[in-house]
Amino acid sequence: MSDTSQTPQAAQAAKSSQIREPAAEATRKASAARRSADPGARGRTTIADGVVEKIAGLAARDVDGVHAMGSGMSRTFGAMRDRVPGGRSSVTRGVKVEVGEVQTALDLEIVVEYGVSIIDVARDVRENVIAAVERMTGLEVVEVNIAVSDVKLPEEEEEEEEQETRLQ
Repeated sequence: MSDTSQTPQAAQAAKSSQIREPAAEATRKASAARRSADPGARGRTTIADGVVEKIAGLAARDVDGVHAMGSGMSRTFGAMRDRVPGGRSSVTRGVKVEVGEVQTALDLEIVVEYGVSIIDVARDVRENVIAAVERMTGLEVVEVNIAVSDVKLPEEEEEEEEQETRLQ
């Protein structure tokens, strides 16, 4: 008779363990699925403005018809900095960016070579910069504003070479 008095308690304990085990098993499986589904989602990645500026500056310079980046004054200071021992050219000259968590906007200042279609060069720069920044950073580029600050004339090459020899 003592077996029958324990039977309801034993039945309740068995029922309780059956409920807990599937719930625990389901939680464990869901946790394992989350871990294996997207390990890249565990944490944050931040990208500094300077990183996007460098990518955009290099991508813009790769376009045919772009002679230089930046305004005349920044190029002059850059040329002096390039000649100082230990100085290095700035790939970010003429590039300004705003970087958010998932989007970025860029402003570029370029000098085009004489004789090229400014509209075509601007379009090519925009396409190249957007492709490079989105591919390398995963950020969505919402806009690329381009300001053409100068046109490089063929006669200016001789003047630049003369100035370079005086500065050395």
